[in-house]
Amino acid sequence: MTEQINGAEAMVKMLEAHGVQHVFGLCGDTTLPFYDAMLRLDHKIQHVLTRDERCATYMADAYSRVTGRVGVCEGPSGGGATYILPGLIEASESSYAVLGITTDISVASYGKYPLTEVDQDALMKPLTKWNTVIKQAIHIPRMVRTAFRAMTTGRSGAAHLGLPYDIQYDNVDVSDIWADKKLQNYPAYPQAPEPGAAEQAVDAILSAKRPLIVCGGGVVIAGAMEELDRLASRLNIPVATSISGQGSLADTHPNSLGVVGSNGGTDETWEQMVAADMIIFMGCRAGSTTTSRWEAPSNQTRVLFFDNDPMVIGCNYQTEVGVVGDLRLSLAAVNAVLDRKAEVNSDFGGAQLVADAKRRKFEIFNKFAQSNETPIRPERVIQAMNKMLPEDAVVVSDPGTSCPYYNAYYEQPLPGRYYITNRAHGALGYSLSASLGAWYGRPGSKVVAMMGDGSFGFTCGELETVCRSRANITFIVFSNSNFGWIKASQYADKDARYYNVDFSRTDHAAIAAAYGVKSWRVENPDDLERVLKEAIEHDGPTLIDIISQPLEETNAPVRRWMG
Repeated sequence: MTEQINGAEAMVKMLEAHGVQHVFGLCGDTTLPFYDAMLRLDHKIQHVLTRDERCATYMADAYSRVTGRVGVCEGPSGGGATYILPGLIEASESSYAVLGITTDISVASYGKYPLTEVDQDALMKPLTKWNTVIKQAIHIPRMVRTAFRAMTTGRSGAAHLGLPYDIQYDNVDVSDIWADKKLQNYPAYPQAPEPGAAEQAVDAILSAKRPLIVCGGGVVIAGAMEELDRLASRLNIPVATSISGQGSLADTHPNSLGVVGSNGGTDETWEQMVAADMIIFMGCRAGSTTTSRWEAPSNQTRVLFFDNDPMVIGCNYQTEVGVVGDLRLSLAAVNAVLDRKAEVNSDFGGAQLVADAKRRKFEIFNKFAQSNETPIRPERVIQAMNKMLPEDAVVVSDPGTSCPYYNAYYEQPLPGRYYITNRAHGALGYSLSASLGAWYGRPGSKVVAMMGDGSFGFTCGELETVCRSRANITFIVFSNSNFGWIKASQYADKDARYYNVDFSRTDHAAIAAAYGVKSWRVENPDDLERVLKEAIEHDGPTLIDIISQPLEETNAPVRRWMG
């Protein structure tokens, strides 16, 4: 007779078989068998107890971004399942592989009005790439394999598995506990472009006069940075990025223009979008932020798309050439075509264009970054970070005050995923918890989390989790006593008619200190560099509460506010 284990044990064994090393989550009634299995079985998975299911999902999201492996989070039925939703939709829309496991009421109690009953299948379906509630224990191994295959192949994304209470006790054959090792990392089973597509793209690019490459997050997800560098350098093409595309090239690369668009883009970088006669989108969906609400490219601009999702090609712009396939393989094919050409004399002058745009952009930045105004200007904070952070630091930002300034002015010295922000849905409270996931994924790097004081209030309870984990994270709070992005939008679009966007000032340093975080409150700009240096060098969690200038009073690098 085949050896049997129960469903909860099978779930743990299947996660381990897929190379899972960390699970972020929060206990609940329906989770009792799963937690008992985690306790009793011999495995190599570390479970990180969080204080909120939403935060557990954000941790799994950031963990996935820095490791290239599936991030796993879990939570109980009812409220736990609904709390996991925000993180799953963020990961799925941003193309990161995150598995949400929610335990559920017993199948035997469906329809009997049990406590915490919710149709998890219907709840999760529109928000994930793949989703199921498992109805029989013997299906657990097959459904876990399917979830990992869905998350890691094609356009990566989030998946959900519902695990009812009673099937966690039912038997599963040990012989069915196996996994495809290639699904431990993503992109798994990458697909090359169709024959001839790379040749068409090269012919089109070489016929342009002033091309511009615009990279989205897909370049870093695919690990295509080296092939992009080869292409941009050999043809001297300027390379811009979306917010999520930062790290496609190092910011210090001579062809790296920086972020374009409405959040973190500046007039100097936008000039290149407008002047280009061809824009080559790579792993970028050409959405509202990057194109400043589709202001550019114009109808006269030639457009090429490289993406592994065919739905992106031609979605927003008529496309001259679409190359569908894994970005690394697609750019390798383009470089191979160029290698075969006897003579390629094209030099598009990208480095010179980039140098001029950056010189003018940083002249403006430096003027504000050297200011001794109080409250402290955000530019002064970014300047201190440029000076003080190690080159392999991982920086996580909430979508508020810190985001546009960092996007525009931080000089990341390495290519790759060293900057994380939740650009798909922009939920506040992301960075504080996501930074812990990043730390677990890359514990050897310094992790810095930036947020506004509005964001701090969403998830500050996770400071206990950070201290329990003894995570070496530095938190930077831009404290201006309002929901800054909305207040700035009311200033720009509603003639400064402010309504319900201001709140009382909080002593964030005192709150953090109560949790056990070494903390500072900074009001004098001359203290910034000294305090940041102390925080970075401290062995343990630190927080700097910076009394900063409100967004509606700043020279924020935002081309368009809401409205």
